Amino acid sequence: MLITNLLQAQTMPADSLKEPAAVLDQTIRTIIQTPVDQLISTGLEHGVKFGLKILAAILIYIIGAWLIKKIKRIIRRICERRSLDASLTSFLLSFTSISLSILLIVTTISVLGVDTTSFVALLAGSGVAIGMALSGTLQNFSGGIMILVFKPFKVGDYIEAQGYSGTVTAIEITSTHINTPDNKKIILPNGALSNGTINNYSTTGIRRCNWDMSIPYGTDLEKAKSTGLAIIRAHKAVVNDPAEPHVYLTEFGTGYVTLSFRCWVKVDDYWDLFFDINEQIYNEFPKNGLYAPVPKMDITVKNS
Repeated sequence: MLITNLLQAQTMPADSLKEPAAVLDQTIRTIIQTPVDQLISTGLEHGVKFGLKILAAILIYIIGAWLIKKIKRIIRRICERRSLDASLTSFLLSFTSISLSILLIVTTISVLGVDTTSFVALLAGSGVAIGMALSGTLQNFSGGIMILVFKPFKVGDYIEAQGYSGTVTAIEITSTHINTPDNKKIILPNGALSNGTINNYSTTGIRRCNWDMSIPYGTDLEKAKSTGLAIIRAHKAVVNDPAEPHVYLTEFGTGYVTLSFRCWVKVDDYWDLFFDINEQIYNEFPKNGLYAPVPKMDITVKNS
């Protein structure tokens, strides 16, 4: 048999196969000694088997490519229904396409009889090396995905996070950009942002505005309360839902008490209201005989 002869040639002692020419010569001699009809039948047998493998590989590749396109369409529809960010949608589609294409190629090659163990091990090793080298970037990357999927805030929201507060101007896959009230651009890494506390002032559309006013002991408390409430209620930006403006006595200090005035306002009007009321309190309280406490120090001098 041809296969037996070839196997015998391959298992010859090492001394007789020291030179490549000896191996080639032995192989040729084995083929010459094999009858022609056996060569033809063996060639046809292996040709048919290899042809079937090629056909199976082609069918697997065609079906796999069709399935990849189908999966990408499904993912796109899901992203559109959930109104996901365009950058996240593009990343998910690209990641899915590349991952499934690599899997399809490896499967197709393995059907042809090629050993893919080394190839898969190489891919796994490369993935580990890249992951270790880009650990910080990958953390920001995964944080960006979490933010884009779960949407704790969106572009245009006023948030406070990582010690900064401002309006969100852009949400990228690795970082979030905000503009502070004094027009500074802050870029926050999404890794720390997604794992930290986020205070989103724009979620409900309204915020509570607070003013703390200190007055000396002995001041007419009711007069101070009514004066402050009248100033706040008269402002057009104040809203009465979920509660009307109100005031509490919140602190007994050394030489003074503190009144806390509170009201609700739309997020967009917050700073205008806050600064307007500050100015009006400064102007109107003295007109009504209401003054802020002045720090005092009593010094007693004793003659010796």
